[in-house]
Formats: sequence, structure tokens, C-alpha cells
Amino acid sequence: MKYQSQIVDLGPDALAFLDDEEMNFIIIFNEDAPPELAELSVLHTKAELKETPAVGDTFKIAGKEFKISAVGDEAPHTLADLGHCTVDFKGGPEAERPGCISVEGNKLLPEDLKAGEMIEIY
Repeated sequence: MKYQSQIVDLGPDALAFLDDEEMNFIIIFNEDAPPELAELSVLHTKAELKETPAVGDTFKIAGKEFKISAVGDEAPHTLADLGHCTVDFKGGPEAERPGCISVEGNKLLPEDLKAGEMIEIY
């Protein structure tokens, strides 16, 4: 297991980008995120990043597994330091932004995300 954390809360606008087909992403952050960032984020417990996420790894959230297709240059650093990255569900061979982890596979639905669900990378 490279990373394992538990969702503790959802900011009021955390799901705003998930249902939009052109955007289709969420932002994750440690539970102590600044208020202006917490509003847009899926908040989770602090966790140690034990190993850098890589293409081909599994990203599991709320019981749904996705295959990592790209990792932005900054994503491992912000995930380790702040529990932060953008998780892009459109997939593809290149991350759209430096702090992005792109995944492909299942479809994450807004109703899947709730306190108590896990975020895992392995």
C-alpha cells in the first residue's frame, strides 16, 4: 500500500466538477486544508505517502478501483506534504496539470463519496 486515508468530509463545492464530462475531476486535501480550499475539496485524514504513485498503479476511492494513467510532476510532492492532488477521471497518457493524477476505469458518482470511505493507492 503506497497511500491510505479515510474521507472525513466534503466541502460544499467538492463535487462541482465531477459531473461535468469535460472536467470530471475531484480535488483531495488533508482535513486541515485552509477554508477557501476545503470548500472545493474531498477532505481526508493525514496519511503518509510511502511510495510515489506511478502509471499502472491502482487508485481506489470509495470502493471503486481505477488504473493510474498519468502522474503530474508536482502530484507526489503535494500529496505527501498536504494530502493534495487533483484526481482526473478522464484518464489519458499525460496529466492535464502538474498536481494531477489521471485515472481511468470505473465512473465515480457523487453519491459514492461520503465520510468513512477510503482513498488508497497501491
